[in-house]
Amino acid sequence: MSDVRTPLPAPAAVPAHAAEPPPADSAAVAPGSGPDAAELLAFALSTAADSALVAALPLDPEGRTWLRLDGPGGSEAWLIAWPPGAGTGWHDHGGSRGAFATAEGELTEQSLAARLPGEGWKTLELADGLDRTRRLPDGRGRAFGPHHVHQVFNASAERHAISVHAYYPPLPLIRRYSRTGPVLRLEQVELPKEWA
Repeated sequence: MSDVRTPLPAPAAVPAHAAEPPPADSAAVAPGSGPDAAELLAFALSTAADSALVAALPLDPEGRTWLRLDGPGGSEAWLIAWPPGAGTGWHDHGGSRGAFATAEGELTEQSLAARLPGEGWKTLELADGLDRTRRLPDGRGRAFGPHHVHQVFNASAERHAISVHAYYPPLPLIRRYSRTGPVLRLEQVELPKEWA
């Protein structure tokens, strides 16, 4: 495990230019390779229960802070602190499966119950009934597959939230989206070198 704090992409700093997403299978995971979503969730939950590790994460009142962790089976993992009101904005994980668990406080996840087309689009109009919202208090988590699109945020006005996230394969890219009502627009494709 690393004790170095490394910046993650900040949603507020996302440029307004759009990029063509890579093909849908660019980060395809071979069946049976690496940890599955349930194993990633088990790791996130057990790590979130490590009170000494959670207490070691520095908190910043203005922005998220994080520690890179060694995840199971070559996965990428992060311990993240979310100040009041902090969030990710809409994004996907470039074809990686993943999981996250709340260690302290509560996070809210809004997600889409739909698989987006992999390439050739910049704007989509979403059908009714695709929105899902989950509240994840401390000790709760969730796993997701390689086509998951969501945003996560700390809705508290007063309290930090802390969570553990794990992805396999390690994130090849993140696609960032904007959303106005039912319209989802691809805004940017970020590569690991942009947040490493």
